[in-house]
Amino acid sequence: MNTTTLAMPTSPVSRPRRAAGLLPLAVAVALGIAGPLLGGYLADLLVKVMVLSIFALSLQLLVGMTGLVSLGHAAYFGIGAYVTVLASGDGGGNLFGLLLLAMGAAALYALVVGAISLRTRGVYFIMVTLAFAQMAYFVFHDTPVGGGSDGIYLYVRPSAGALDMENRTVLFYVVLAALVFTYGLLAVVRRSRFGAALAGIRVNEQRMRAAGFPTYGYKLAAFVLAGALAGLAGFLVAARDGVVNPEMLSWHISGEVLLMVILGGIGHLRGAVLGAVAFTLLKELLGTQALVGPLANHWQLTLGLAIIGFVALLPKGLIGLVKGRQA
Repeated sequence: MNTTTLAMPTSPVSRPRRAAGLLPLAVAVALGIAGPLLGGYLADLLVKVMVLSIFALSLQLLVGMTGLVSLGHAAYFGIGAYVTVLASGDGGGNLFGLLLLAMGAAALYALVVGAISLRTRGVYFIMVTLAFAQMAYFVFHDTPVGGGSDGIYLYVRPSAGALDMENRTVLFYVVLAALVFTYGLLAVVRRSRFGAALAGIRVNEQRMRAAGFPTYGYKLAAFVLAGALAGLAGFLVAARDGVVNPEMLSWHISGEVLLMVILGGIGHLRGAVLGAVAFTLLKELLGTQALVGPLANHWQLTLGLAIIGFVALLPKGLIGLVKGRQA
């Protein structure tokens, strides 16, 4: 009997998924093309958004991919920034050397914090991470090493050959490359066996332990990687602003980056980026007197109300709105 081989029809969902997967690459290419064409304010705002996107992506690894809600993530962000300035000295430093040093210092502190805090759960884990972040905050705030409450200045930005971050165009492309690296790394992690284990821990850690997975080691590895990426964001902030202060390690910075993740959508890499974009634009718009009038003097109040509205209307975050339109 003759048989005819039938081609399986392409799933109607595969094309939208493939297009959604190419979207981050298309955005990165568009940013690379448009970067030199932007004015000073728009370029600086875009650099700020990209740095915060890296910061939010680092926390998304913990909150969205592993199910660990940390309220002390600003510690690694601030440590990365402070190490960059302290190691630069008066004559500046090598870009790649300072970058590795900042990420390494943040990862080392994350290793210490994670080794202790991951032995707790729930609200106790949140409070322990907050306590360690406040400890780091007071070290830089109350001792000469961090310049006290005024902070310290970076006199010469990092450079490496032609990559001189004193040049705003070079700074733009270094930050863009760091964002692409962070997003790509986490996308690879998410699709790896390690990422699958983290997803299993998020859903049911007890079952993963029963299946033979060393869940503590997996969580600690994710915690250290998240700390290193937050240190990367801190390095970029120090190189962009040329100044760091203890407020970078304070609890409200940890709260802000957590809001970015929630606002964009927990569990989605694109959600972290969307949340960073939305949060930054909300702060800029609500603080502009030409747009909101006298309310600009009370932008914290209007920002809080706006975030409450977003969370109430979009419980899955901004990424839920995008996915809803694709459905």
